[in-house]
Amino acid sequence: MLTRREPRDQGPSPASLRRRPAQVVTLGFLSAITLGTLLLLLPVSTTGQRASLVEAFFTATSAACVTGLVVVDTETFWSPFGQAVILVLIQIGGFGVMTVASLLGLLLSRRLGLRTRMVAAESTHSVGLGDVKKVMLGALRFTVIAEVLLATVLTIRLMIGYGESLGQAAWSGLFHSLSAFNNAGFSIYGDSLMRFVSDPWICLPVCAAVIIGGIGFPVLLELWRLSRARHGTAQRRALRNPSRWSIHTRLTLGTTAILLSVGTVFFLVVEWANPQTFGPLSVPGKMLAAFTQAVMPRTAGFNTVDTSELNHGTWFFTDMLMFIGGGSAGTAGGVKVGTFAVLAFIIWSELRGDPDVTAFDRRIARSTQRQALTVALVGVAAVVVSTLAITVSASPTALPLDRVLFEVISAFTTTGLSTGITADLAGWHQVLLAVLMFLGRLGPITLGTGLALRSRHKLYRRPESALIIG
Repeated sequence: MLTRREPRDQGPSPASLRRRPAQVVTLGFLSAITLGTLLLLLPVSTTGQRASLVEAFFTATSAACVTGLVVVDTETFWSPFGQAVILVLIQIGGFGVMTVASLLGLLLSRRLGLRTRMVAAESTHSVGLGDVKKVMLGALRFTVIAEVLLATVLTIRLMIGYGESLGQAAWSGLFHSLSAFNNAGFSIYGDSLMRFVSDPWICLPVCAAVIIGGIGFPVLLELWRLSRARHGTAQRRALRNPSRWSIHTRLTLGTTAILLSVGTVFFLVVEWANPQTFGPLSVPGKMLAAFTQAVMPRTAGFNTVDTSELNHGTWFFTDMLMFIGGGSAGTAGGVKVGTFAVLAFIIWSELRGDPDVTAFDRRIARSTQRQALTVALVGVAAVVVSTLAITVSASPTALPLDRVLFEVISAFTTTGLSTGITADLAGWHQVLLAVLMFLGRLGPITLGTGLALRSRHKLYRRPESALIIG
């Protein structure tokens, strides 16, 4: 009987490494973090004492992975040069290292090769190679327009309402605009956005940027195409008819709307009388604070109330919102609302005994179901293992479980919200959080694929068997 002999594995060559888009994206992010760390270690990056290696590495990772967790005060510790380095890392990390490189190549050569398209597709999670060029250009245009508009609004408001000079207001407006649209959560104010808790001219534009940036470029591109269609055409009518949107768009927007509504009501009810958070605010102020608090766990990281003073139940609810995150191919982190929606449909179909998992009269592919389960379970495992590692090596009085869990989920989902213990963690705890931010930004599947040394396709299937569940 003849058997097919598999070729001996010689290890990945440089050429094969370049052919793996996930690996190129991984190396791109690592390069950005390394360069950012070196720049933040320079004396010119700080206002006083030079940053330690852990402080520079943690900050560079948090910025490149658009997280927002900090171990030093961004306003007072980093100089304008250091803040500029952080801002550049935020922009690169939010848009995608390889997407930026592909765009530069496109602008110079006016042509995208297959390899470049594959790299960009991996970075943007685009649904098809043929759409990569349009997604990239559309994402670039939309990003620039959105960030400029938000920066203008914030600059005007800071000048008129808070008496800041043009230079101060413009720098603050630009910094917070890029940080908000990229869901980074970095702020050059020591209290984040707490001083603006009742100011709708600051909070609402920032929330809008967070939501739009976190929806995902494929959804924005689809809506943009429909809006640009000629009046009276079927495409233009489809914009006003959600039933004619793609399944991905409907799932993303629908789940986002539900989570924002439920989150706003929850925060409003639970924190209404808390004297340390919503208690001193007026009724409109409480409603604005509740909506802002519901938006920020989409992995933005800004806070308009003191996160450390929230009720413990609010912490846990925020944990869930952070873990879900935002839309696929956007600047948000988490396991993504699409993953959450697919898991919900899987549970619903199984409870009903349906042989297929369906959503909006369409069958969800089994590969999509497996991917959703993998992403969710890998995320749970990363959070559980990291939380366990920190709690067993620290004093329970100094680092309570609920606070540690909050920080770990915030790091893995690249959210940036904090109960205030990140700066007090041991050095290796901070490095562990940095690794979680890196893993959360690239995504468990992307990171696993990028670090894999080999892959193979089986030409056969094993006999099927059933197991007892429950």
